[in-house]
Amino acid sequence: RRMDPAELCLTPSLPFALLCLKTISTYGYSPKPGHCPKRLTVIPSKRACSGDSDCPALDKCCTFSCGAVCVPAAFTKPGVCPRRKRGSGMCAEFCVDDSDCPKAEKCCYNGCGHECVAPYTVKPGSCTRPSGTPMCAEFCYHDGECPDEQKCCRTTCGHACSDPC
Repeated sequence: RRMDPAELCLTPSLPFALLCLKTISTYGYSPKPGHCPKRLTVIPSKRACSGDSDCPALDKCCTFSCGAVCVPAAFTKPGVCPRRKRGSGMCAEFCVDDSDCPKAEKCCYNGCGHECVAPYTVKPGSCTRPSGTPMCAEFCYHDGECPDEQKCCRTTCGHACSDPC
């Protein structure tokens, strides 16, 4: 199997590092952005590739059960999937990775399948340790559900919005 220049660049060895620098400076090659999708869900733009440089435009050479093919790259969007609410969501796969979701939404596990949801918002600051009277309810699931600068903090047995310390 012929190695793609991008693979050589990731090999921790001095001869390969020198080859990498020569390849980039000579041919203007640099690895294509993104990563391979988890599943093949599109018709490949090319079959039997041996590296990203064999693929058209921004497609990447990815290996699936059918062999190495050129497909659009997948991207991981910033943010974190929100904590699941009690129970589980629909037992269906509405997405495979973040690239399948619109705008800033991420592909998150819902307790049974995957669906596109708004990412978890983390506001600056820290939560105080829970104390005082027991408050056993889930008033929030993440900081994005709290007003202004408030954060979603643990209570004695749940979560509620409170001012950060």
